[in-house]
Amino acid sequence: MNSNFKHTMKKTALLIIDAQYDFCDPNGTLYVPGAEKDVERIANLIALEGTRIDAIFLTLDTHKVLDIAHPLFWEDQNGNTVAPFTLISAQSVKAGKWVPRYQPEYVLEYLQTLEKEGEFQHFIWPEHCLIGSKGATIDDTLMRAVLAWTHRTRRDYRTVSKGVNPLTEHFGVFKAQVPVANAPETELDERFLAELNKFDQVLVAGEARSHCVATSIRQIVKYAPELAAKVIALTDCMSDVPNFGHFADPIFEEAAQNGMKFAKANQVFKEN
Repeated sequence: MNSNFKHTMKKTALLIIDAQYDFCDPNGTLYVPGAEKDVERIANLIALEGTRIDAIFLTLDTHKVLDIAHPLFWEDQNGNTVAPFTLISAQSVKAGKWVPRYQPEYVLEYLQTLEKEGEFQHFIWPEHCLIGSKGATIDDTLMRAVLAWTHRTRRDYRTVSKGVNPLTEHFGVFKAQVPVANAPETELDERFLAELNKFDQVLVAGEARSHCVATSIRQIVKYAPELAAKVIALTDCMSDVPNFGHFADPIFEEAAQNGMKFAKANQVFKEN
């Protein structure tokens, strides 16, 4: 049996993280520089190698306006709405510098838990990926490629929503930063991890490398280490939020030690 035929027997999933308008379009509210080129490369991969892809999963960052990581949830000590890109610590809330407009006791405990567990410090983002808005839609170029793949293969794409619960940040695909009591959508998604683990390889792409992609990879390593060895990160199909790339680097290094591989989109089916 030749190596090419052996490769075609590999069951392959493509996990595309948050390839949405607000991240991928220069006019998006939280545009990630380079993302528009990333989605073009993902779309080209699907168009050229779609017969080798057995499943496509699209994650959807999904938020309400009154989200714990959006400005309107917060005010300063003078009652003014907090500006985007503000870093908020538990200590600054205790001191009264920043005031949550909703559930203050819960929010303080949330911030303390974030910091204790070594998660990203709480950060206020521009309103993005609002439910029902243009910003929440999948990038047009990518969506056309995914639809063409579905019609060609007669396999429907799958969507996975995250961030629906407004009381916790939800970077990673598989679990919110801090799960909320009695909110199963924020708990570890063991079923999805198990589903991905049925594939021989899982190609990972999307936005942003520094945040949602990196956190998803860290969750795989932590909660499903056997899956890490099946992951191939498409390095030219993800970009960093500016000045945050250094957060992702050690996560990817640890994942590599656990067997995660790296490839460019036009090489992935040639090199493995």
